[in-house]
Amino acid sequence: MPLATIRMLTPTLPRGRSKLSAEDATTLAAYGARTSWPSNFQIYQRATTADGMSAVLRGHVVLRNRARSGRSFVPSIVIPGETFGIEGLSPEATYITDAYASDDAETLFVSSAQFSAFVRENPSQAIHVVGQLMSERAALLEKLHAMASQNVEQRLVCALRRLAADRSFHSNDGRLRLELKHHRLLCEMVGATRESIALALSRLVGSGIAERKGVVFLVAQKRLSEHISADGVDSEGALPLVRETARPQPAG
Repeated sequence: MPLATIRMLTPTLPRGRSKLSAEDATTLAAYGARTSWPSNFQIYQRATTADGMSAVLRGHVVLRNRARSGRSFVPSIVIPGETFGIEGLSPEATYITDAYASDDAETLFVSSAQFSAFVRENPSQAIHVVGQLMSERAALLEKLHAMASQNVEQRLVCALRRLAADRSFHSNDGRLRLELKHHRLLCEMVGATRESIALALSRLVGSGIAERKGVVFLVAQKRLSEHISADGVDSEGALPLVRETARPQPAG
């Protein structure tokens, strides 16, 4: 794997998140195939036969579940150094989400047979990779807790911190840059309506955490982190939070 690609596997992640090390990724790459995807390309579809696992090398991958109403929910955005589609490592598996590449992503696919060879021939590094898989599953459980216990503003802040872990969302000055096209993604990540997301973003602007320039929001990452504790709950009281009386449906 080229050195430039390995460096892409070392983003700054929110506390509690982990990623594949450059050494583990390089060894794993010898057992897989790299693929470059155009923006919004569907890598795989829910309920189709799953095999193996994938890791993101560049860009990010959006995992999405669609409801009958046409709306959808994003359980995870996978950034460089993280994996997806690991349900393919279980017997007779099918994918449980759709997976879409975003902004010219590059991924590494390792089939079940090749993953078994990797584990057999590199046991010490395999322990690291399995530990990474477990860390990512734990993060999904944390998100379930957030969906059940937090209000829209709190879940939005957690979603923004997640996006900030991918440099493709950064502006030239290092702030998180949210364009109009990202609003739907935020709705799907947070599980809220566009109106609720717009109100929450306005509160961030009013608190000085974000700046609005036309349809673009620029969010100061440091200020964002100062107003949320490790468990996702506002710790300073500087960001006014309003508890929802009814949970809105995810936006489509």
